[in-house]
Amino acid sequence: MALNVNVNSDFSMQEVSDVIRSALALDERLAKHKKARYSDLCQDFETKYKMSSDIFMLKFESGQLDDLDDYFDWYAAKKGFDHWNKNLNILSGISL
Repeated sequence: MALNVNVNSDFSMQEVSDVIRSALALDERLAKHKKARYSDLCQDFETKYKMSSDIFMLKFESGQLDDLDDYFDWYAAKKGFDHWNKNLNILSGISL
C-alpha cells in the first residue's frame, strides 16, 4: 500500500523523512513497552487463574465467568495487549 505525504515547501524531503522516521521509532518503542506491560499483567492473571488469556476472553465474553474485579482488569489487560500488539505489527511493516 502506498501512502502520500503532503509537505510544506519550506522543508526538504530529507527533513520530513527524518522527522517521520523518528516519530515511527518513538511509537515503536512505546508499543513494545506497552505490549510487554500488558503481557506481564495477562501472565499474572493466567498464573493466578490457571487459564490462558484467550480461553479467559472466550469465557468472559460468553458470560461464563463471575463478575470479579480481577476479571474486568484481566479483560482490560488483554484488550490492551491486543491493541498494542496490533500497533506494533503495523509499525513493524512500515518502511520509508
